Amino acid sequence: MKRKIFISNVLTLAAIPLVGKSFDKQNNLKIRKGFKTNKGEGRLHGHIKLKGVNANILDVKLSGTDTDGNIAVFEQTSLSQGKGTPLHIHYAQDEMFYVLEGEYYFRVGDDKYHLSTGDSIFLPMKVPHAWTQVSEKGKMTVTFQPAGKMENFFVTLAGLDHEPNHDEMAKLFADNEMQIVGPPLKIE
Repeated sequence: MKRKIFISNVLTLAAIPLVGKSFDKQNNLKIRKGFKTNKGEGRLHGHIKLKGVNANILDVKLSGTDTDGNIAVFEQTSLSQGKGTPLHIHYAQDEMFYVLEGEYYFRVGDDKYHLSTGDSIFLPMKVPHAWTQVSEKGKMTVTFQPAGKMENFFVTLAGLDHEPNHDEMAKLFADNEMQIVGPPLKIE
């Protein structure tokens, strides 16, 4: 009896490295390596020029494909004074903006905020939010966690051969795990 327990324990202990290697193989599907994205450049897709909500330019600094979907970071060059996003909800992502240049007006839930260079704002998932560019020009980093389908949303929007109408925008938002719930934010 003791011998059976001993053999069972030895076999269990011997299997641990095999389980560990299997786990490691499943969770490290690719080799991780650091990279640099140069100033004024996007890591993927070149400059993504938006249509519809504004004519801003996005550069991917960290893609969801780099992080197995855990996070995505974009740098947005804002060229659309008085324009921004419609009031919308992200169902599966938190969002953070950090203002590098210029001024913006944000709504998060019922609260409104004025942001300028050096300010940041957190927008929790499932809370309606919108923003509008106040200054003539501006620049922000935008972080999504998890990355979700935001990169696809921006690339699809930029790839259209026309300015999308309201129904097309609503469908693009829905196809990318968001919902428009109100009009764009007006500067107060």
